[in-house]
Order: sequence, then structure tokens, then C-alpha cells
Amino acid sequence: MDTPPPDVVRRAAAGDPGAVTEVLTRIRPIVVRYSLARLGHVGAGGATAEDVAQEVCLAVLRALPRFTDQGRPFLAFVYSIAARKVVDACRAASRDRAESVADVPDAPDPTPGPELRALTADLGARLSGLLAQLPATHREILVLRLAVGMTADEVGTVLGMTGGAVRLAQHRALTRLRAIASDTLARVIT
Repeated sequence: MDTPPPDVVRRAAAGDPGAVTEVLTRIRPIVVRYSLARLGHVGAGGATAEDVAQEVCLAVLRALPRFTDQGRPFLAFVYSIAARKVVDACRAASRDRAESVADVPDAPDPTPGPELRALTADLGARLSGLLAQLPATHREILVLRLAVGMTADEVGTVLGMTGGAVRLAQHRALTRLRAIASDTLARVIT
């Protein structure tokens, strides 16, 4: 993970335009991966992970002058903003169910058809249902480790844990997830 160094963050908070550019350039890929993991390619209400990542970067840009180093990593600050923006996107999607089509297309649509989209949505809903049965910390650890690709130490700095505690919690979360999936499968079969 290419996180911005603390001195660059301090300069950015002080208003240095070059440092602000470097901070945003470094956090954007992290935020995009996090948004993809939480929302998928096309998330709630048509908002893409890129859209949410852009909102996060804007929110970080607005909050940067008020950022003070309190011993927590800057990535934790960014992560807290990203988590709220993802929740906002999901809330907005639950309110707006309209999909508009600008024009009738001239060629066939190369995107997956309705059947594949339905199967993908069903799989996503099932996986979300399984993840929802885990404690919130375990859920976040799995998303950040497996979907976003952060190391245990990086997740630990974001969540205020040690790398070893993250690995242990990840192991427990995966074990519990296997047990939940097995129980669910057993209920479906019988």
C-alpha cells in the first residue's frame, strides 16, 4: 500500500498544493479498491465505486486543513471518511430506484444480460447475508484484507489493532463464515 508519508500529510494539511496532490494521488487507489469491495463495480443506485472514491477524495480534500496528527495513521482518517461515503451511497440507492436510459442504442449491449446480472446479484446478496452474520470488526477485516488487499499491519493501523491481532481475527472470521455457510447449506438441503 502506497500511503502518504506523515511529513507530506503535514504539509498538505498546512496547504502545500504539491503535497495535497501527492496525498490525493496516493490515497485514491486505496479508496477505489475499498469502494469496489464494498459496492462492486456498479453499486447502489448506479453509483460506481469510482464515483464514491471521487466523493471520498473530495471529502478528504475538504477535511485536510482540519486534520491533526493524534497518533493514529492518516489512513485511518481516510478509511473513516470512505466508510461513511459508502454508507451514504447505499442509503441514496435505497431511496432512488429509477434507472433512466438516454437514447435507444444502435448496437447490442456488450454488458452481461439480465440472467447473468440476476445470478451475480443473487450471489452478492447471499455473500452479503453471510457476512452480515459476522461481527462488524470481522466483516471489515475480511473486506480490507481479502477484497481491498491490505496487509495485516495496514488493516491493524486502520482499525487500531496489531498485525497479529488482525491475522487472528481474520482466521476466526473465516472459520465462523465457513460454519455459517455450512449450516445454511445443510438447512437448504434438508
